[in-house]
Amino acid sequence: MNELRVRDARESDLPEIVEIYNSTIPSRMVSADTEPVTVEQRTGWFREHEPRRRPLWVAEVDGTVVGWLSLGDFWDRRAAYHATAEVGIYVKDGHRGRGIGRRLVEEAIERAAELGIEIITAGAFAHNGPSVKLFERFGFEQWALFPEVAELDGVKRDLVILGLKVGKRDGAIGEHYGGEHKHRR
Repeated sequence: MNELRVRDARESDLPEIVEIYNSTIPSRMVSADTEPVTVEQRTGWFREHEPRRRPLWVAEVDGTVVGWLSLGDFWDRRAAYHATAEVGIYVKDGHRGRGIGRRLVEEAIERAAELGIEIITAGAFAHNGPSVKLFERFGFEQWALFPEVAELDGVKRDLVILGLKVGKRDGAIGEHYGGEHKHRR
């Protein structure tokens, strides 16, 4: 893989972000949505991601968006949870298993302190082994299990909530250049 670049998402990236998200829906492993979403439906969500507090990043290879990560407010944006963020991560079909998800999670952990984040949570269906393993590699632990809370194509599915106390970390992952974060593989 050529150079992987992580940067703040621009609104012009939203069609690619939505396309990547929608590509995961048919697998019934990643998303609780059962029908594709539209750019219009996701515009408000996109605008809620403020780069200095709750960013939305895209991963690019050769100028093509191949994945994205969002850090969103936890538990319905209630003030007491201000230092906790929920991560969402999606990688483009054909690019999965190439370390893109790993690189995005590294970025989130590395930059958590500057974003005022002390805890990162992730929700994953229990049957989504690759996602659960990805987070576990970074020290995320299972903090909750919601049995059979989702139904996908008539099959009840469990939701696992994983969490990581990131605290303050020293040391950099990759090289930082303003709004761009570069990492060579």
